Amino acid sequence: MNSPGATGRQSDRAIQDERFMRLAIALGERNLGLTWPNPSVGSIVVDESGDAPVILSQGATQAGGRPHAERVALAAAGARAKGATLYVSLEPCSHHGRTAPCADAVVEAGVARVVSALEDPDSRVAGLGHARLREAGIDVTVGCLARDARRAHIGHITRVTKGRPAVTVKLARSTEGFAGSRQGPRLMLTGAIANAKVHLMRAHADAIMVGVGTLLADDPLLNVRLPGLEARSPIRIVVDSHLRTPPTAGVVAGARDIPTWIVTTVTAPVEAEKALTEHGVEVLRVAADESGRVLLPEALELLGARGITRIFCEGGPELADALAEADLVDELVLVTGRSARGQGDLPALGPSLQDRMDLLDCRAEDRIGPDLFMFWERP
Repeated sequence: MNSPGATGRQSDRAIQDERFMRLAIALGERNLGLTWPNPSVGSIVVDESGDAPVILSQGATQAGGRPHAERVALAAAGARAKGATLYVSLEPCSHHGRTAPCADAVVEAGVARVVSALEDPDSRVAGLGHARLREAGIDVTVGCLARDARRAHIGHITRVTKGRPAVTVKLARSTEGFAGSRQGPRLMLTGAIANAKVHLMRAHADAIMVGVGTLLADDPLLNVRLPGLEARSPIRIVVDSHLRTPPTAGVVAGARDIPTWIVTTVTAPVEAEKALTEHGVEVLRVAADESGRVLLPEALELLGARGITRIFCEGGPELADALAEADLVDELVLVTGRSARGQGDLPALGPSLQDRMDLLDCRAEDRIGPDLFMFWERP
């Protein structure tokens, strides 16, 4: 039986582990959208030998997916890493890729203890990294803030377990429940602060996706327009079953500056494809469903094969409902803005999405200015 003092020390250590792991997860989240196809991991090196722990270094997976977070943090710590504790938001890799395994680097650095939030479900790792550390005599703790880390790494996890990116659907609605009007000008439902929040969410996605209906109605640019973050604009994806996207669309005109992919069916007209590719657009073809529209599961598998891990869908109610019908919605962000009494007639939530919401967990609400954000996710 543990003594009261030992129990207290274990509790103190658990609290300390959570504090440092929270920082590691936050470090990794900063580079979401920049590291695909690799996960954006965060890591810190801590000296626990004194009366109070001291952070020696920190790191995050760098743009393009290399170097990994552990190597960044260990390189910054240098010789001081010997005998220290390494906190990492995902299991250190154990396979040889473009670089040697991070697990080997941890062992070579002389780290005494590793606190890891999650086992990596990638079959090339899947516990082998933790096993390599334990074989070297390193004390390994797994599972600290696992739920938070799983949320941060949902794109990577979904891609390696389901073969597709994780999909976040964002919808704005009026207080009456409408996303807009079927005829007439676009409704501006949310305020400047909420819009800035959405642009920040865009910056942390690998790709923004809309349907061709939204593109024809609104001609959105689908970029990040926050000062200083313009370079964080992700790939733009348009789901367009019959290649109705006009060459004059904003996403087409700027396709050489921000990569733009149009996902269409194998039967879409070749002439339309040529007109788009001349502007730098890349056209991806997949099978059609029974109604002649893009088969969404196949489309997402293709995007996953291209390395996309996180899609932020702003495609409007029709695409959102089609994704829900195919069980492809991993997170729903519903923003309730101003009243549009007498203006809206297009419901934000279609029948399939309403049914799917019964299977999602509402994890948070956040009022940003006058607008209310609500977040649902898969259990």
